[in-house]
Amino acid sequence: MPGFRYEKAIVERFPTVVGGVIHAVEVRNGPAPAGLEAAFRDEQAAVRVRLAGTPLSELPTLAAWRSAFRAFGVDPTQYRSAAEALLRRLVKQGELPSISTLVDLANLVSIRHALPVAVFDARAISRDVVVRFARGDEPWADLGASESDHPEPGEVVFVDAVDAVCARRWCWRQSRASATREDTSEVLVTVEGHHGRAPDDVAAALGDLEELLTEHASPAGLRRGIVDALHPSFDRG
Repeated sequence: MPGFRYEKAIVERFPTVVGGVIHAVEVRNGPAPAGLEAAFRDEQAAVRVRLAGTPLSELPTLAAWRSAFRAFGVDPTQYRSAAEALLRRLVKQGELPSISTLVDLANLVSIRHALPVAVFDARAISRDVVVRFARGDEPWADLGASESDHPEPGEVVFVDAVDAVCARRWCWRQSRASATREDTSEVLVTVEGHHGRAPDDVAAALGDLEELLTEHASPAGLRRGIVDALHPSFDRG
């Protein structure tokens, strides 16, 4: 059962970071049920209305992520946080496609709160996920690539106990191995923020994720927790 933690150097450099974590077992994935598809469409419509005429860079949640990216040496207009990339796609294209139960519910919560949400298949994780600065020699395989690569030294990465990178540039993109599949049955879900209201907003997003997982993925067991500078670890059950 995977845990999740921030290394000391991360919370020292980013003391306002707040993460919400869910570990769920015996979940159901596959095509999204009709109720979730409808809820996802409705949320997209509501977000389009709410954001009409508002530059995404002015949203406090996304502005804080841009600042975090700059702080570890990444241009946030070249590599956008997952939440900003998702919202840009929604604003430009008008809709987001349904992909699967787990991806749809994560994307629904991400656009609702303008926070990055990641769902990791636990089969790809060796023990705990640790958020730390990369050395540069850790193995990484992009979700859309066929060959392995490595992160840049100093960028923030999610790694497991054998140093396999689960996500690069903090919340830019997760690895091919950690992406959910139709037969995914155990997941680690994260939602994170750096802005002033992050404690409240991450807690609200975590509650939404638990509700949607319970309703549409039917987990046999679910644990949730909050991690921050004072409590940087979500322990394995």
